[in-house]
Amino acid sequence: MAENRRGLGRGLSALLGEEDVRPAEAPPPPAPPGATVREVPIEFLERNPDQPRWVFPEEQLAELAASIRDKGILQPILVRPKGEGRYEIVAGERRWRAAQRAGLSAVPVLVRELTDMQVLEIGVIENVQRADLSPIEEATAYKQLMDRFGRTQDSVAEAVGKSRSHVANTLRLLSLPEGVRNHLLEGRISAGHARAIATAPNAEALAEEIIAKGLSVREAEALGRSAPGKPPKAAGKGRRRSKDVDTMALENDLADVLGLEVSIDDRGGTGALTIRYETLEQLDDLCRRLTRAG
Repeated sequence: MAENRRGLGRGLSALLGEEDVRPAEAPPPPAPPGATVREVPIEFLERNPDQPRWVFPEEQLAELAASIRDKGILQPILVRPKGEGRYEIVAGERRWRAAQRAGLSAVPVLVRELTDMQVLEIGVIENVQRADLSPIEEATAYKQLMDRFGRTQDSVAEAVGKSRSHVANTLRLLSLPEGVRNHLLEGRISAGHARAIATAPNAEALAEEIIAKGLSVREAEALGRSAPGKPPKAAGKGRRRSKDVDTMALENDLADVLGLEVSIDDRGGTGALTIRYETLEQLDDLCRRLTRAG
């Protein structure tokens, strides 16, 4: 099975156009000619309400404040003018918060004229490339780019330097129950844990069990498959009672590539491959990728 899976995997990668397709990191737009750093009273800065990052752990802020007291702010805060001498933070809210804790009266800023979309993109790029966002914060930022500015999943992926399948998989996390999203937002479970129980009818209870028992992602996947309340699979001639490790791994590989839920029903030489979509956009994208392979 393993050899067949590897060969099939190469064919599917070519078919789906995913071989070595990973956009380069997209840096923020360059500073305009003559841009300089200036000192601005700290109270003249205000946070961006669309800042992708919502959670600022206390211990991290305390460590950064101690560093700022010792060495100052080494990297200017990127801002845009808001009128009447005030500025909105584009990148560097954590430094601004820590500077207040450190007792600074002024901070170095780099002022740039930026559109709302550029502000959101820079905020997402900075945090994603530094791995500062939780998966839920990241997914919400991607959705903002799509809903407010008409971005497609492909263009979001290009802008933030991620693969399209990563963006699609991340967006799927927004369909989780609120309790599971909160656990994910606060780092009590990983995105892998969340995806493992996403389709279970009692996902919130399973998340609590994962946290209490400290389960691995693989263990969470097994827990999700055995969750009570899931409709039993109908028995049929030639149908296998359980899936082997290679089949489950191939399902996961395809799900990662497509950003959709994938199920393989192998009946010993014949079977069915099921791909589930939630929106017409996902179906359209899947059809486009399949038909262009010819």
